[in-house]
Amino acid sequence: MDLTLPAKRAEPTRRLLDTDVNLLYELADAIGGPFHVLFAEPFDAAVAGFRAAAADAGVSASVYYAKKANKAALWPRRCAETGVGVDVASTGELASALTAGVRAANLVVTGPAKSDELLRLALLQGCLLTVDAPDELDRALELAERYGRRPRVLMRVNPPGSSSRFGLTEPELDSALLRCRGVDLEGFGFHLEGYEVAPRAALAAELVGWVERARGLGLAADAVDIGGGFAVDYVDGEHWRGFQTRPDDFHAGREFPGYYPYHSPVAGPDMLRAILSTPVDGAPTLAELLRARNVRLLCEPGRALLDQAGLTVLRVQGVKDRDGYGIVTVDGTSLSLSEQWFNSEFLPDPVLLGDAPAADGKYPACVGGATCLESDLLTWRKIPFGRRPRVGDLLVYLNTAGYQMDSNESEFHQLPLPPKVVVRWEDDTVRWRWDER
Repeated sequence: MDLTLPAKRAEPTRRLLDTDVNLLYELADAIGGPFHVLFAEPFDAAVAGFRAAAADAGVSASVYYAKKANKAALWPRRCAETGVGVDVASTGELASALTAGVRAANLVVTGPAKSDELLRLALLQGCLLTVDAPDELDRALELAERYGRRPRVLMRVNPPGSSSRFGLTEPELDSALLRCRGVDLEGFGFHLEGYEVAPRAALAAELVGWVERARGLGLAADAVDIGGGFAVDYVDGEHWRGFQTRPDDFHAGREFPGYYPYHSPVAGPDMLRAILSTPVDGAPTLAELLRARNVRLLCEPGRALLDQAGLTVLRVQGVKDRDGYGIVTVDGTSLSLSEQWFNSEFLPDPVLLGDAPAADGKYPACVGGATCLESDLLTWRKIPFGRRPRVGDLLVYLNTAGYQMDSNESEFHQLPLPPKVVVRWEDDTVRWRWDER
């Protein structure tokens, strides 16, 4: 039985591993520890894909990069240079986006129970403010009166029938609309868990109804925000189906309650196309409903804009043989693969690099971090490596830019944070620089 789960490789990952892999060895020697590689081109291509999906459907749309997906300075810089907005949820994220050159008008401020300082900055800078609760609207109105400003507001809706702690319920929305005379209400938004297309289209259509209700009260609402949750297709369908049907084989018998859907036949910009082409109440498709009601679409992809935009490199520090499998220890920690945060596993196989003799047969092994914690495993699953790893080999986790490489990283054991390196090609020559976070 094939137990592999290889990650998909696209440019420029393929080019780096196939043609310029020596750069990884040079960086590993220079850095002396784990590091991350970033590529700008896939990000730019994903942005263009989302814009094209909306344009092809005849829908006016704005794309905001969800900054929490990756802290690197590269992404807000690319947003500033391409006119993409940024979704921020703290004063630090707001300040770094402005420093990167993103216009305040292109920032949407999200998150629950925002601090007064974050509300103040959003108000004074003219950012779009997502209101999550009635008391947050109260505080925004108080600050608006104090500073003589009109806040730009988007009401976050609590999905009907959900147990989400976010957003306003229908009675709260009705009450809030009556208090919006002092704000510029731009529209309504939501965020759904999971990666299903139909529920997003259906809820977006409901929010169009709220836009019309607001207009009936004399408010100039014109936007619906469908949030994020756009799937990423990490592995092919055949390997993913094979993983789901075979017995699990994890170190120490570890079990997980569920996994991210690492294969999705409809992902990224194609998922937006599918949402816009879904039939909804009142129109043959959501796109036709938005056009007919003159409603703009907003969305905040994070992971989906970072598909194929980065990878993580660690060096093997030791290999321990156990009954029927091995334990590989690398020079980093599981904090660099943040799926552990969700009590889950980042499943795509890492790539083993190194000068080694001919393959000596499958060598299943889990991957542990260089700490004294039993729970510090980057990969609990026994990866079927083509040979036994050796000290000094490099282990490369692919497609880690989205929510993996820096969400949880800390200086545990006084280990330095893994640096980020931006790689590009000029005239067929590979170049690199430090990320400027």
